Amino acid sequence: ARIHRLYEDFAPDKVLVTSSFAATSAYFLHIISRIRPQQVVHFIDTGFHFPETLAYRDFLAREFGMVVEDVKPDPHHHQYAVSEKLWETDPDLCCAVNKVQPLDLVKARYDVWVSSLMGWQTDHRSGLPVFEERRGIIKFNPMIDVTREERDAYISEHQLPFHPLVAEGYSSIGCTHCTAKGDDRAGRWQGKPKTECGLHL
Repeated sequence: ARIHRLYEDFAPDKVLVTSSFAATSAYFLHIISRIRPQQVVHFIDTGFHFPETLAYRDFLAREFGMVVEDVKPDPHHHQYAVSEKLWETDPDLCCAVNKVQPLDLVKARYDVWVSSLMGWQTDHRSGLPVFEERRGIIKFNPMIDVTREERDAYISEHQLPFHPLVAEGYSSIGCTHCTAKGDDRAGRWQGKPKTECGLHL
């Protein structure tokens, strides 16, 4: 109902939808595709994704009939991240140049940004409202109060496919350097205090 209303209150071509095509992204994308099939979905291609993530992106795009637009970092910034192994020395800067900055350039073309965050995923996300102002754009978190059980029931009802790495023990899937097996977000940035890439801070 919230997403239906979104397209009534905002010009559809000014709605930015992003997806990481991670563990259970099919849940959010299935709902979006049924409400607005022509919605372009932006995917931040950091250059560090698992091959399985890229394959899952392509599979869901075909399955749901979606148009996916890749968002890539500045080549020089990305090469600096590679040469300096920023994911080890400064993971916040690595995320900034490969994820946050590229998306900031895209956001300038839109009025509202839709994400699929759910409150139970992290302590930070548990305190987020449905609407917020975030880095110069209205951010819409329509799934923020969806429970894990509600999400899983929808996935089961519609027989939606999980990311292929879920079967191998990955619950939260990001870049290869900063993702390990583990429950929920426990497999992200292990050994570091970091819990968010910076897009949602």
